[in-house]
Amino acid sequence: MSGTRISLDNPKSLSLVPDSEFQTLLLEGVSRTFALTIPQLPEKLYGAVANAYLLCRIVDTIEDEISLTLEQKKYFCSEFIDIVKTGVNAEPFAVDLAPLLSAQTSPAEHTLIHVLPRVIQITHTFDDDQIDALATCVETMAEGMPIFQAQNLHNGLATLADLDRYCYYVAGCVGEMLAKLFCHYSPEIAQHRDELLTLSVSFGQGLQMTNILKDIWDDAQRNVCWLPQDIFTETGFDLENLSPETNDENFRAGLTHLISIAHGHLHNALIYTQLLPAHETGIRNFCLWALGMAVLTLKKIKQNPDFKHSDQVKISRKNVKATILASRLAGRNNTLLSLLFNLISRELKTPGWTYSRPSSKANLDL
Repeated sequence: MSGTRISLDNPKSLSLVPDSEFQTLLLEGVSRTFALTIPQLPEKLYGAVANAYLLCRIVDTIEDEISLTLEQKKYFCSEFIDIVKTGVNAEPFAVDLAPLLSAQTSPAEHTLIHVLPRVIQITHTFDDDQIDALATCVETMAEGMPIFQAQNLHNGLATLADLDRYCYYVAGCVGEMLAKLFCHYSPEIAQHRDELLTLSVSFGQGLQMTNILKDIWDDAQRNVCWLPQDIFTETGFDLENLSPETNDENFRAGLTHLISIAHGHLHNALIYTQLLPAHETGIRNFCLWALGMAVLTLKKIKQNPDFKHSDQVKISRKNVKATILASRLAGRNNTLLSLLFNLISRELKTPGWTYSRPSSKANLDL
């Protein structure tokens, strides 16, 4: 390698590393969380899941880019869907998109767009079923996210059903894709395919709702609000009046209700994980680490309802280490997992309010 430094600051140097290391370096640049959890997966799953996350991140980069018009975003998203499906035209796509990215887009995401052709090349080394799972997810995200980008989000979404749909487009479909990849990997897992696919949407929604609640005030600085108006109207608070100075019991009541709903989704995530074979410790850890960190984040929000910045409810490294340790000690035992979940999350559920398991994706009216 003649002393060339391998880093995201030097995209050309990435051509010197094998595919697995290439994807690992990109993951470390664009997501600390997934750079931590994805390597827990079995080797036969790692490549496809890492690639899937990078594809989704490319869609996110397009959607979040402030310099692109709505029409440009629709164009690039539509083109990217075809590229993922066919593996064709990735090079000119990257050449067209890269110069349009602003300084607000992170350096790691700039690099991701520059090396996009190789990401797509890796996509098309997988089995047809795996490619189909990845392409279906990208298509759902790329077609669904612009629907919400076109809305005025200053005063929140209209209803909880709208929030459900948004969470499906950005996270629920990712859950479905992962369930498909897990079933492709293991015939034993595939025995629960239908139930896993249903629960996976709820799993994704629980994680996304947790992020939305954590990032309320960060989003507000961008004049964006993902909270559902109807939930807060019921408690007597108008989201039009939402600001970091908000100190209102009615707002906190609505927040508490949403925390309880997110808790219900995370309980479904636990059931999802418990359906996976106990001996598949890598896949269970992948799920349990994400689940545990989400539960602990919700607890911090519940305990600090007057927080004004996401850093105030961000879990500590100590919490992350505790999550990892707990999953390793109890991860194979469903009874212990249930006891642990109920113990840690008991304060998240609103008394007298129940959340039922999802019956089907059709409930989202997609």
